[in-house]
Amino acid sequence: MEFLNISASQQKLIIVNHNPSITLARHLFLCRGAKVCICDNEIILLTEPAVERCPFVESFYGVSGIDEEAVRRIVRYKVDHFGFCSPKRKFIREKVVIFGSSEIISACMRLGLIDAAVIVCDGAGTVVATDAELVQGIGSIMNGVLETSPIKEVISYISSHGGEVLDPENASIDQINGVRHAISIGFKRIAVTVIGPNSHIIPKLRSLPPNDVTVIIFSTCNTVVGENEVKFLKEADIVCASASQTVREKIGPKALIQLGVTIPVFVLTDIGKRLVLAYIQECEEPLLISRVKMPFILEDKQPVLRRKREE
Repeated sequence: MEFLNISASQQKLIIVNHNPSITLARHLFLCRGAKVCICDNEIILLTEPAVERCPFVESFYGVSGIDEEAVRRIVRYKVDHFGFCSPKRKFIREKVVIFGSSEIISACMRLGLIDAAVIVCDGAGTVVATDAELVQGIGSIMNGVLETSPIKEVISYISSHGGEVLDPENASIDQINGVRHAISIGFKRIAVTVIGPNSHIIPKLRSLPPNDVTVIIFSTCNTVVGENEVKFLKEADIVCASASQTVREKIGPKALIQLGVTIPVFVLTDIGKRLVLAYIQECEEPLLISRVKMPFILEDKQPVLRRKREE
């Protein structure tokens, strides 16, 4: 196999991909629009970040300009401090962002408005969770996980804290079968998270439930979403714009409610609106509510996307 202009870490990943006998654990996810792999405890960037600057990243991580090294620093911080993609994974129950999907879902579970959540966890894959604290613990430090490997300590924690891992042997990510499983158990009000690269499954999720079951779809991690995915996002209940200008322009005008300005969250349906209003009642933070034309965007508070290189 010939390697041209790639790092030793990327060479290792290519070898793993092409040799089924090698079973190194690996975790593939998005961070600031970059596709990142943790393989054998090494952080490997497969693509460059889509975001050049983000006010949230600057305030939370102290990183002003986002390049490949900044992404590595962010991921390393999550691994070292929170055990992301490792057996030392921490499940942080406190709010990390005020309008995050896990924050909204967990609050609505405590209020009795959601029975179960079909979510994804590094080291476990698709999880059906019935405990609000577990939902927040999983989601509080999550990036958009594309692929993960089973970590027995993570799976054990989830199983003993109100969650069921759909495929503990492989840690596969399958939100459709996760929702099917939740329905088969008897849950009637089911939240499910879907990241931007998997948004094509949203119409299928919408068609799954029988008449007596409600599935609430949270569309998350949409930085890399483009025009082709917009038609899928329109069928979600709540859509996080992430750093996507396309989501702001195409989904924003359809919002019944917008949460936040820097990373706006667009509420598209009545059931989404009811959940968000219930969540707001539980918020202790001061909030401004105003009537505006959607979306409400302040340009100087938005993430700045990296310009694509001309071919």
